[in-house]
Amino acid sequence: LKCYPFLLIEAVDGEGAEAAIRGEKLLKRVRRGWMWNQFFLQEEYTGSDYQYIGKLQSDQDHGNGLVKYVLSGEGAGTIFVIDENNGDLHATRRLDREEKAFYILKATVVNKRTGQKLEPETDFTVKLHDINDNEPHFSKEVYTGSVPERSDIGTSVMQVTATDADDSMYGSSAKLVYSISQGHPYFSVDPNTGVIRTALGPGDMDREQREHYQVVIEAKDMAGQRGGLTGTTVVNITLTDVNDNPPRFTQSKIIFRVPESSKSGTPVGRIKATDRDIGKNAEMYFTIVSGDGMDMFDISTDRDTQEGVITVSKPLDYEKKQSYTVEIQVQNTQLDPRFMSAGSKDMATVRIGVEDVDEPPLFDKASYLMEVKEDAAVGVAVGSVSAMDPDGARSIVKYSIDRRTDMDRLFNVYPGNGSVFLLRSLDREESAWHNISIIATEFNNPRQTSHVPVYIRLLDINDNAPTFATVYETFVCERTKASQRIQTVSAVDADEPSTGHKFFFSLAPEGSHRSNFTVRDNGDNTAGILTRRASYSRLHQSVYLVPVVITDGDYPMQSSTGTLTVRVCTCDRDGNMELCNPEALSSAPGLSTGALIAILLCAIILLMIVVLFTALKRQRKQEPLIISKEDVRDNVVSYNDEGGGEEDTQAFDIGALRHPDAAAALEESAKQRRDIIPTDTLLYPPYRRIAARDNGDVREFINQRVLENDCNPTAPPYDSLATYAYEGAGSVAESLSSLGSASSEAEQDYHYLSDWGPRFRKLADLYGAEDSDFS
Repeated sequence: LKCYPFLLIEAVDGEGAEAAIRGEKLLKRVRRGWMWNQFFLQEEYTGSDYQYIGKLQSDQDHGNGLVKYVLSGEGAGTIFVIDENNGDLHATRRLDREEKAFYILKATVVNKRTGQKLEPETDFTVKLHDINDNEPHFSKEVYTGSVPERSDIGTSVMQVTATDADDSMYGSSAKLVYSISQGHPYFSVDPNTGVIRTALGPGDMDREQREHYQVVIEAKDMAGQRGGLTGTTVVNITLTDVNDNPPRFTQSKIIFRVPESSKSGTPVGRIKATDRDIGKNAEMYFTIVSGDGMDMFDISTDRDTQEGVITVSKPLDYEKKQSYTVEIQVQNTQLDPRFMSAGSKDMATVRIGVEDVDEPPLFDKASYLMEVKEDAAVGVAVGSVSAMDPDGARSIVKYSIDRRTDMDRLFNVYPGNGSVFLLRSLDREESAWHNISIIATEFNNPRQTSHVPVYIRLLDINDNAPTFATVYETFVCERTKASQRIQTVSAVDADEPSTGHKFFFSLAPEGSHRSNFTVRDNGDNTAGILTRRASYSRLHQSVYLVPVVITDGDYPMQSSTGTLTVRVCTCDRDGNMELCNPEALSSAPGLSTGALIAILLCAIILLMIVVLFTALKRQRKQEPLIISKEDVRDNVVSYNDEGGGEEDTQAFDIGALRHPDAAAALEESAKQRRDIIPTDTLLYPPYRRIAARDNGDVREFINQRVLENDCNPTAPPYDSLATYAYEGAGSVAESLSSLGSASSEAEQDYHYLSDWGPRFRKLADLYGAEDSDFS
């Protein structure tokens, strides 16, 4: 090892020793010392002994064995050791520069006897010399790249990069050179940069022939010289598609058949074409460029399957034309001018045959318009329709009316010739138009039918007389002028003449004699009512009736007489009405129809209320008060009388049960209801009273009374519950009444109550308890 030490001068205290360095000029009288800079060590030492690094020497070491060398710092004592007697420095193990390139250590010398430092602690460095022990490594094990097909020579594909862990500053261990070991002759790689490029021309790089390539790139250190280490990586290169292939039909001549009944838009067939390209470069569209079926058929492209779909565009008729021929063209939607011209397309011939089907009758018109006068007689023909079987058989056609369009059965049609005629008279003023539908049916195949709309317009005739346009409220002032206009009238007519309405007004002949008013026709379908006197008197005559004849100008002429009511009223100076006679006011306007109907309805409603109230009252008298057995919320009668206990023998006389005959008179007078009068005879005759001498007689007596009360609505109980204080013989507990119990004051035993069943368990617990239980 070569060391590069600096000269250390040690100054010795004493009498002024001279320090001269072989003729060099004395710089300074200083204390002499020892100094070094760094040591070098080769990495990856393979020897069996410790690797010698160098020697540390101090001026204080006179060879007498009193100096001890001490080492500290990185790896001291483990990686690096020093001979404490002579300062020899060794490495104890194999070192790798790529793990750690240098180590910083500290050294000093001490006196073995006293342990005192003879030199200050000084740093030095041990650097590792690099050797070519690392092969190049690529950043990826596998690279993926792509380049368009038919690219020019030298087109860049991608760049690969490798690194070497060896020291690039020392020798050529880290200087790399790239080469291609697999992928010739299609690709090449730049030896310095690692850029991969195409090596063949456009004609040799065709995706349709070969799409994927695997290239192996090698990186070698030592600048590619012999003995250098190498590293490799795999590069997968794909040729991307360009539009360099036109579409081609799979067949040049294609035949389809389609029924003549196919509607517009019905698919006829599909045409297939292939394109060696993929993706958008394989998208195509189809067109019809020529042929006698260009107007009858359309073609579109199915974007999912890239097929041409031929559809019907117009109705077909086998009887007119049985086949069509069209020329279909296909081409790409996107053209690449580098590889394909505008003429890169393909053609195919398609022949489409029309199949005959049984079609429904066909009317000669899509709709019919007919006209008829509104006064036409029943049976008069309105018009006719015509339909025929379009098939070659020419089946007979019969006609009928769809009655859903003629609910009033106003029209009919002759089945044989399609003539439409009237079944009932018509009135244009009720309905001016009638729309019906006529059905044509094949005689041999009734399922083949067709409909056609028929619009019938009624022509007007002058069959309505004109009338006043409205109800006029006319008055005349008592003091007026002769020929004063008091009202202008107009007329309306339900008819609609083609030349328009023309009305004429005149005074009726019966009113012209000694008339108080006159009528002046204005010539514009209006007329004025004029006075013929200068004064009128309310007291003399308060109302005048003026008959006006209204005549239309159409043929045949129609006229009517309308009566105008004129009231005589008192007016102010301006001619405004102030006061009219009461009879005039009431007679002229009168009560409207709506008011009369309202009054009549009120009277009817009041009459119905009275009848209903009377019926409910009579029903309440006849029906029993208790309608339901469960409705007992009002059937409990409270007497507010407290019983006298067990010693009270007057509270209830049980003798009524023992001797019913003796109490018959009292019961008969007590059982009649006081709130109603008996109206019906009893359904059952009174039963014979039975003396209750034994239990059987008492039971029969009670049943008799129950039946009697059930059948007679006038007998009690009607608002209370009848109670018979007698226990039947069938009861296990016998009678619970205290009237027949012993009067002894002795203590009684109530344990027998426990034998009467669960219903008496609570009573048994109550009476069976000892007095001590309640203390």
